[in-house]
Amino acid sequence: MNNFPAFMKVRGRRVVLVGGGDAAVAKARLLIAAGADLAVIGADPAPAILDRAAAGELHAVARPFRAADVRGAALVIGASEDEALDARVAEAARKHGIPVNIVDRPDLSDFIVPSIVDRGAVTVAISSDGASPVLARRLREQIETLVPANLGRLAEFLRSFRGAVKAKIHSFDARRRLWEEVIDGPIARDVLAGRESKAREAMLSRINRPSEQPSSAGHVAIVGAGPGDPELLTVRAVRALQDADVVVHDRLVGDGVLDLIRRDAERIYVGKSMSNHSVPQDGINDLLVSQARAGKRVVRLKGGDPFVFGRGGEELDALRAAGIEASVVPGITAATGCAASIGMPLTHRDHASAVTFVTGHGVDGEPDIDWNALAGERHTLVVYMGLSRAASVAQKLIGAGRGPATPVAIVENGTRTDERVFAGTLATMPEIVKTARVGAPALIVIGEVAALADAARDVALRASAQAV
Repeated sequence: MNNFPAFMKVRGRRVVLVGGGDAAVAKARLLIAAGADLAVIGADPAPAILDRAAAGELHAVARPFRAADVRGAALVIGASEDEALDARVAEAARKHGIPVNIVDRPDLSDFIVPSIVDRGAVTVAISSDGASPVLARRLREQIETLVPANLGRLAEFLRSFRGAVKAKIHSFDARRRLWEEVIDGPIARDVLAGRESKAREAMLSRINRPSEQPSSAGHVAIVGAGPGDPELLTVRAVRALQDADVVVHDRLVGDGVLDLIRRDAERIYVGKSMSNHSVPQDGINDLLVSQARAGKRVVRLKGGDPFVFGRGGEELDALRAAGIEASVVPGITAATGCAASIGMPLTHRDHASAVTFVTGHGVDGEPDIDWNALAGERHTLVVYMGLSRAASVAQKLIGAGRGPATPVAIVENGTRTDERVFAGTLATMPEIVKTARVGAPALIVIGEVAALADAARDVALRASAQAV
C-alpha cells in the first residue's frame, strides 16, 4: 500500500478547483456531491460550470488563477490540463500547507482522487496509486454491479439504531452478532426494497429480544474452496469466510483463499498428506462439533468441492448426528477447474461421451474400482490423488483393454500461478510422474480429450527438451 486511504470532510469548507474544461467539470461534480463550498477558477469556464454557478452550486471565477486564490482553502485541485499552470497551482498550495491534487500528475499531488462508488452514507473508493485511472474505473464499474442502489439508505437505517443497540446489548460480541444478523437477514432486505416501516418494527422487536449469550449451538458451513484460484470461489463461499468465527482448513486450500478470511477469525489447520494426517478424520469431526456447541460460526474449508472425494459427507453425517445445524457450499471441483485452466474439455462429441471421477486411494489403500468398466474408448477418466499409484492405474487400465497410447494429461497445482501441466500416454504416465517430480495436489486425466490441451503439449515439449 503506497498511500494511506482516508476520507476528508469538505462539507461547508472552501475548496479551490483550478480549470474550466472537462476534467474540471468531472471534479466539480464530485465536490458538489460532497457538500464543498466550491470555487472554480479559470479564464474560460465550460458551460456546465457556468450552469452550476447559476444554480448556486459553486462560485465561478472567470479569470486566470492567482497564487493568492488558495488562501483559506481546505483542499486545492488543479484540473487545467496546462502543465505550467498546474505546477504553479501545486506550488501555491504547498506554500500555504494546503493538500493539493493535480489531475493526472501524481508527482505534483499530495493525495489521489479515487474512482468512487457513491451510495450515500456508503462510499467505495478505488485507487491504482495513479498508475492507471482506467483500471480503477473498470474496477469501479464491476463493484457498481454488486452494490445495491439503496445501500446508503440501509446505512442510515443502521445508524439510527446504533445508540439503542449499544444501550440494550452490552457485550461487544453480541452486538456484532446482532448487526450481522440484521445485515444478512430480512430486515436489511426490507430496507433495500423500500419497506422501511416494516423493517423498523422488526428491528425494535429484535433489539428487545435478549441476545447477550450465544445460542446453545452454532452453525457449521462446509465450504468448497475450489481448485486453488481464489477468483473461482462462489460469492456464497466468500460471504461464509467473512462471517466465520472459526475456519478449519486443510492443506489443499491456497493462500489466496485464506486471505479472504475475516481478520479476527480463528484459523485451525487440519491438513492431510499421504500417510501423514495432522488430525485424523474423527478428530476433525469432534472439533467441528465442539466449536459449534460453543456457539461459534464455523467454516470447514476444503479444497475443490467438499462432496467430491473431500469427505464432506462424513463430516455432514457427524454434525447431523450431534444435532448441529450445518449447510454445504459447493465449490468448483479440481476436474472442472483444471480442465478449464488448460483448455481441455472433459467431454467432446468427437472424442468422449462420458466422464468418470475416481480416487487413487481407497479405505485400505488400493481403491475398489471396476477397471474393466472404465477401460472403454470415448470415456474420460479423471483420477484424484493418483500420483503414488500411477503405475498401478496404468497397468490395470491397459490390462483391462485400454490402449497404451491413450493420451494422458497430468495437472499439478491446477488454476494456480505455479500450475504445471505434463502430457504423455497411458504407457508413459508412471515415468512422467517420476521424472518430472510431479507433486500434490495433482490430477490425472486419461482419455482422448487429453490430447486437446495445448498447454499440456507445450509443457511436454519443454520437458522433453530439458531431458535431452
